[in-house]
This record gives sequence, C-alpha cells and structure tokens, in this order.
Amino acid sequence: MAVVHNLGFPRIGAKRELKFGLEAYWKGDSSRDALQALGATLRRDHWQAQAGLDLAPVGDFSFYDQMLDMSVTLGNLPERVQGFHGDALDNYFRVARGRSAQGAEDHAGCCGGVAAGEMTKWFDTNYHYIVPEFGAATSFALDATRLLTQLAEARAQGVKAKPVIVGPVTYLALGKARDGSDKLALLPALLDAYAQLLCTLAEHGAEWVQVDEPVLVTELDLDWQHAFNLSYHHLKACPAKLLVATYFGQLEENRYLAANLPVAGLHVDAVCGRDDIVPLLNLLPDHKVLSLGVVDGRNVWKTDLAAVLDWLEPIAERRGERLWIAPSCSLLHVPVDLAGERRLDPELASWLAFAVQKLDELQVLARALREGRASVADALAANAAALASRRASPRVHDPAVRAAVAGIDAHFGRRHGAYPERAARQAALLRLPPYPTTTIGSFPQTASIRQARAGHKAGQLDDAAYRAAMRAEIERSVREQEALGLDVLVHGEAERNDMVEYFGEQLQGYAFSESGWVQSYGSRCVKPPILFGDVGRPRTMTVEWIAHAQSLTAKPVKGMLTGPVTMLNWSFVRDDQPRSASCLQLALAIRQEVLDLERAGVRVIQIDEAALREGLPLRRAQWKRYLGWAVDAFRIAANGVRDDTQIHTHMCYSEFNDIVAAIAAMDADVITIETARSSMELLDAFEHFAYPNAIGPGVYDIHSPNIPSREHIVDLMRKAAGRIPAERLWVNPDCGLKTRQWAEVLPALANMVAAARDLRQAA
Repeated sequence: MAVVHNLGFPRIGAKRELKFGLEAYWKGDSSRDALQALGATLRRDHWQAQAGLDLAPVGDFSFYDQMLDMSVTLGNLPERVQGFHGDALDNYFRVARGRSAQGAEDHAGCCGGVAAGEMTKWFDTNYHYIVPEFGAATSFALDATRLLTQLAEARAQGVKAKPVIVGPVTYLALGKARDGSDKLALLPALLDAYAQLLCTLAEHGAEWVQVDEPVLVTELDLDWQHAFNLSYHHLKACPAKLLVATYFGQLEENRYLAANLPVAGLHVDAVCGRDDIVPLLNLLPDHKVLSLGVVDGRNVWKTDLAAVLDWLEPIAERRGERLWIAPSCSLLHVPVDLAGERRLDPELASWLAFAVQKLDELQVLARALREGRASVADALAANAAALASRRASPRVHDPAVRAAVAGIDAHFGRRHGAYPERAARQAALLRLPPYPTTTIGSFPQTASIRQARAGHKAGQLDDAAYRAAMRAEIERSVREQEALGLDVLVHGEAERNDMVEYFGEQLQGYAFSESGWVQSYGSRCVKPPILFGDVGRPRTMTVEWIAHAQSLTAKPVKGMLTGPVTMLNWSFVRDDQPRSASCLQLALAIRQEVLDLERAGVRVIQIDEAALREGLPLRRAQWKRYLGWAVDAFRIAANGVRDDTQIHTHMCYSEFNDIVAAIAAMDADVITIETARSSMELLDAFEHFAYPNAIGPGVYDIHSPNIPSREHIVDLMRKAAGRIPAERLWVNPDCGLKTRQWAEVLPALANMVAAARDLRQAA
C-alpha cells in the first residue's frame, strides 16, 4: 500500500493573497495581526487542498523564504539587524529586504534600514533564497516557534502532518562565511541545534520529519560527504523518523552515501533522477522507506500515468508499504490550480496539470497500485487521450521554423570585428563620458500603467487610447532620465507586463494562463508562459515603442529585449524535444527583432540573459554542453548587427564567478550584473580572469526600498575599478526598477549620477 505525500505546496495563494498581504503590511496599510491571520488562512486552505494525502507538509509555508525561515529557527541572523524596535518578524523582513513595515525603523539611526541579506537562485530554479551568513563566532539558538505553531494548526485541523525543514548540510553548504572562516567548523554546534529541533518536533507529535538535502544531487568532496555521515549519525538518536529528501537531479556517485544514511527513509527525484532508481533498489536497506518523486514538480505538463505505472508497479510489488510516492520536488515551482483558468484553449488546457492536478495524478497512481488499473480506467483513458492530442496537434510543429533552424551556420554567431575595434567605433558614435550611467530597462509600473493595461485587456480602452497612454508613460520616463543626467536612456517598458510574458505573447508557440503565478521571491510573483510548440516571430515586437522613445531625445536609447536562454528558462518548456532545440528557435526570433531595431536607428540594444546560470546543470561535468548551446543561442540572437551597434546583456542574482569564461564567450560589448548585495564580491573572479569587454557592476539594490548614498556608490565603484579597468566600467542599478516607486527611484538614481560625476572628476 504505497503512501502518498507531498514535499511542499505553493504558498502564495491561488489569487496571490500572500503577495498583496505582504505589500500592504510593508506599506503600513495592514497590521502584523492581519498578516499573521492571512498566513493562517492560507495554510488552512492549502492543507484542505491536500486533504487526500496520507502525509501533508507543515512548515513549507513562509512569509518570504524557507532558507531565511531556517536561519530564524536556528537563531542565525546577522548582527546588523539587532537593536531595532519591533519583534522577530521585523528582523525577519530586515534581513529579507533591508527594512520591515512602514514606520518600524523610526527610531534614531535606523531610518535608512540595513543591508539586506544576499539573495541568489535556489539551485537551478527561478526561486530566490536569502543566503545564510556565517562567521567563526557564529552560534545557534533554537527558536522552533514557527514550526510548532504551524504543527499545532495542522493537528487541530486533522492534518496528517509531516514537518519540513532544510537539512543541516544543505543549510551550511549554501551559506557564506563572511570572514573567510571554515563553515564546516560550525557543523557540531549546528547539529546540536538540529537535534534539539527534531526532539522538540517529536515531543509535539511529529512522527515523520522531512529533511531537505538537495545538495546530495551535486558533486560533493570528501569533507562534505563526511559532513553527511557525521550529521545523520548525530541525529539518529532523535525519536522522529527522518525522511531525507533530494530533488532537482541525480544522485549518481552519491547513491551509496544517501542510501546508507542512518535515517528512516529517502526521497529521490524520479523525474530528473530516473537512472538512480534501479541502483537504489539494490542499495537501500529493506527496512527503509523509498519515496519516489513520480510527478514533475517543476513543469506543467500532464504525467504519462500509464508509462509511470509500467515501471512503478514492479517496484510497488517489491517494496510494498515501504514505497511512498510524491511529486519530484516541492510544488512551490508550479501554479496552484488549473481550475481557475477560463481563457486557456480547452485542448491546450487538457495537456496541463498545476499543483492541485498533480496531487490528483498521485491519487490515481496510488489507487492503481493499491487496487489495480481497472479501478482508475476512466482516469487513465482521459490521461492517454490528452497525451495523444498533444502529440498529434498541428499547433505544436511548424515546418518553416524547423527549416529556418536547419539553415543556421557558423557566421550567425560571429561579430564582424573583435571587441577593441567595435569599442572604438561605438565610442566615436555614442560619445559617452567615462563611467557612463544607465539603467537596466524598466521603470516603476505605476497604478495608472496597470489600470491602462487592465482596461485594454478588458476591452474598456481601445488600441489608440492604450497606445497614447503608453507613449505618455514612455515620455515621462525619458524626461525623468534626461533631468537626472543619465547617459544612455531606456524607454521604461511601460507597455510590458513581464520581461518574458510580453515577448511570448507576440511569438507563435506560446500560451498564457490567467492565474498561473509562481513565487520568485518574497512578494514577487511571475507568471511563466507555456512554451508548447515551435517558436516563430510573426511581426516586430518592440520597434514602435523604442523608436518613439528615441524620437524624444538626442541621447541614445537602449532597445530592450529578453534573450533566448532567459525566455527558455523562465517559461514552462515543452518536454517533447531537447531544450537546446527550443532555445535555437527562440534565438532566431530574437535575432530578427535585433536586426529590425538596428534598421530603425537604435544603436544600443540590450538582450537580457538574467537566467543564463539558472539553466546550468547541477553537476559540473554537464556544464560544458549546456554552456555551449546557451552561449551559441545568445550569439546567434545578438551578432547579426554592425560593429558600431553596441550590444548589452544583463544577468542578475546568481553566482557567476565560476562561469566567467562562458560569459566572456558571449562577447557582449557591455554586461551588467548584480553586485550591490554582495559588496562587489562577484567581481572577485576578475582578479584571475582578464575579462575583455565592458562591465556595469550593479550599485543600487533594487530589491530593497533603501536608497543608496552617493558615497556608498563611489565606494563600490572604486572596488570595481580595482578589478576592471576604469575605462571599461559602467554605473547602473542591479536590475530593472519596475517593482520600485518613483519616490525611491529618483533619489537613488540622482545619487548614482552624482557618484559617476565624482568618479570622473577624481580620475
């Protein structure tokens, strides 16, 4: 009798209730009690959606991020957030975003907030976590309040609860030692806190605890392998049964290590790590639970239930009640419920499964295992019909697109001249000062912009009125930038809902949900488009808006595009062909837009590849292949232009030091990256790698409402000039400004422009 469980549920709410509750609280428009009540309501609703499970997760709900939650639970918050008014929730948000609710920092010395914690991507997903901070003097002090509160709520609602925590090795491995000390030296003290936590959970009725250790699917040296053995031998005395959960990849050489940890069960990702299963069946002791992630927790396509049963039934017969089934990973990475989609084409909708539907698929699989396939014959037949419809649909395959891809040759990816020659021509054309200033692309998406977009979508605002409203917003952005004194302007992207969705809506092969929201970080949600078929560009996508902005000013205006790799990695991508094939199709579509922008007189074009690293395989042995086709796709998109057209790209909130050679191989004239939260740490790689082109290290952390001072920006840029020649440095924010308010953006950019002037005068 296979046990059905879940590793985690989307926390934002079907209508993004958490997003709006958080933002109201931060603005001071809602109380702490109201926010806590909203959290309790969402947890109740999510447990109800999982009512049919044998075990449901508890502790997967978070007001910002599960890694930050673990830091709070372990009493490991940076010293800089101490000494403020308010309670633990205030300090929690200070680490997350630099400040808590409006008015919480109103005592002396705290009006500007504090430096927010560094943020980076959770493995190879678009979810961001707050990086734990360590030092030689770090100590831990358990605070299990959050978990115990949620466990009590679940038990009161009759939930068969399984607390979920980030495991000690993953927590330590993903953190950073700010003083250069050895993180592993902290392991004994950390394990004492974990042992106390597990015993506390057991005392409060938890039979099973899910301990997430996704670093097990990465390459581990001997020290970190030893850390796993040490950790779980230390924790085995705790009365709770531990289910160590891995996901996002294959265990490979870590199979023996994982199978022989002294725990009660092991969860593996049977979607990404299918090859692990047969070896694990021979390695895992008979008394241990084997949990298989049989439904894809990261994509939205229906599971081929018959195919899963074909390989799962013999395993169920062999392991009996010691077989558990679940999604491959937490369902945090998919939308909540397909039932809310009223506008999706019915045929295409029949191919999809969101979080609620994925749990339904698990129930069908479980019943088939328990009672035989005949007991779910209707469900299996409907599933097979949907899969057949998708395979046969003429909407999926376009011979013209495939012929265009077949016509790609080596010259598509090459610029005419080398960078020094191009830089000289661009300098003569653009006539920019040293330390040129620019922004990453977007400006605040105001209420009036959103109202105009909503009115246009609802048919209440006709095309002409909508275009007029967007042109007015573009003119505002241009005039504000001219007044600030920025050197290279942007049009502000008022017409864009999202940097991927906007382009996908104009490309064939994409579909869009109404409410398919997924959390990216905190209150930030994205609605990934669904890439279901061959991709083509029927018409120009941005030329009208960029040309209008350029007509308003004598300064250069950047054309803003999203690159093919980011379009791929931030979409729900079709799984019936290699991702590299879809990426080449996207590259050709973006290339066409780049060339049309150049023909329209745009001399600076930015092709954002914010998600380049996100698609990087978790194992270094697989990096070369991915980076090969990803870099080729960018170069195909970018390199059809003349040498005097300046190509920019942007990457944000990821670690780049170990792929800097691949970034250089992209051969963009200018790259902008996030460095503000890491205090230029990301530029350490350039001490050992002679990066050949220009670079703009971000000096304004746009994910925090804090306004950087002129002096702070100068200090950051001087650090950058110690690694990159000053003549190749740009000054810019970390990322786009759409989520900020004009009242924050204008003073921050004014300080940035003033800092650039100071740097020029001191040069």
